[in-house]
Amino acid sequence: MSANISESTVRELRDQAQKCVELCRRAGADAAEVLVRDGSELTVKIRLGEPELVQEAGSRALGLRVFKDGRRAVTYTSDLRDKPLEAFVKESVALAALSEPDEFALAPDPSELATDVPDLDLYDERVGEVDAAWALKQCQLGEAAARGADARISNSDGATWSRVVGATAFATSGGFVGGYRGTYASFYVEPICDDASEATPKKRNGYWWTADRFLARLDDPEAVGREAARRTVAQLGSRKIPTQECPVVFDPEVARSLVGTVFSVANGSSFWRKSTYLLGREGTIIASPLVTIVDRPHLPRAPGSRPFDGDGLPTRDNTLVRAGVLETVLCDTYAARKLGRKSTGSSGRGIGGNPGPTTSNLILEAGATPRAELLRSTGRGLYVTSMMGFGFNPVTGDFSRGASGFWIENGELTFPVSEITVSCNFDQLLQRIDCVGDDLDMRSSTAAPTLRVSHMTIAGSSA
Repeated sequence: MSANISESTVRELRDQAQKCVELCRRAGADAAEVLVRDGSELTVKIRLGEPELVQEAGSRALGLRVFKDGRRAVTYTSDLRDKPLEAFVKESVALAALSEPDEFALAPDPSELATDVPDLDLYDERVGEVDAAWALKQCQLGEAAARGADARISNSDGATWSRVVGATAFATSGGFVGGYRGTYASFYVEPICDDASEATPKKRNGYWWTADRFLARLDDPEAVGREAARRTVAQLGSRKIPTQECPVVFDPEVARSLVGTVFSVANGSSFWRKSTYLLGREGTIIASPLVTIVDRPHLPRAPGSRPFDGDGLPTRDNTLVRAGVLETVLCDTYAARKLGRKSTGSSGRGIGGNPGPTTSNLILEAGATPRAELLRSTGRGLYVTSMMGFGFNPVTGDFSRGASGFWIENGELTFPVSEITVSCNFDQLLQRIDCVGDDLDMRSSTAAPTLRVSHMTIAGSSA
């Protein structure tokens, strides 16, 4: 059975949101915002050739934010029948009257609201047509390819195929109403091999994945499985390296987490809470001149694209960092008011929560250096393929995380490395980026190419 959502369903959601706004007015609210979401998810998993998980669920829910006498309430419900919805609205308005006043918690000025909803080509009918049987077959193909790619693959943590099909509608008492559909599909394979190179044998697991809004743009499942196997067996014989300072190259898989860390300290909430080391540094150099980080919400078919934000404002491109200079701090309406500035159209919200600053497609723009050339020019250093832990202090910028990857010698990847820590003040890390690759990876909404930091401290084995 198809899980597709029609354009008529989007219109129905918009009508439902507008109807709820009118109910809020009748109940005495000064202003209201209504978010309605409808959709379904399918997740299947194969492990060792046998189905381990088949899960499919659909839901429709409504989130409400009402304003009354300088106060607000945020509520949500999944019961959208007429009488229960009327009762829900009345209770929400009454709840707002009991909350603490907040001079900044006001609805956006109607003049700032979006006036159109651009079509960003975010929906693929073929994703909605995928059923569990077809998805399980993809998992079987991918896992079998991984297990058959190398005799050293001894086990598997499975292969997982997922899809999301959804629609969003938003309406406000200020006059905005809009809606759109979206799809997203992903496939993930995680083989396991035994590493007998140490006194106590260890299990090594690796992974690879593919994802896109459009089914035809997913990688072949068997190719994903083979790449997952290659990455897994490449870790055999992993060892520590001596504690030292050296160049560190970040694979795109981990480089994007550095980009996400930049946003965590370059958003309006962190600024008004004074919980960022970047406070007061707008317009100053915070990174290498090779670093430009842009949030692009209007990229067709991209995973994070959206035509309007969580406050009903038009989305737009925002450059957080331009050639190393902190240019823009992403704000929703509330954070912008707290800081005495305008929203950047960067609000995000869930069904049951307040809006807050968020990103769309947050991208560290690619450089001109091919990855192979970047490695050759490194000579000697560490290539990081994964990081773990949460060793980052946003107030001081101190950064220290567990890592694994490969040692670079004479410009080539040699032996695998694990059980080490990479550390550097994040302010220095950004400013020490001395090479950015041309291999931008857009599978996820936060994206980066390969990049190199000229020197970081590696904590490994004692000399």
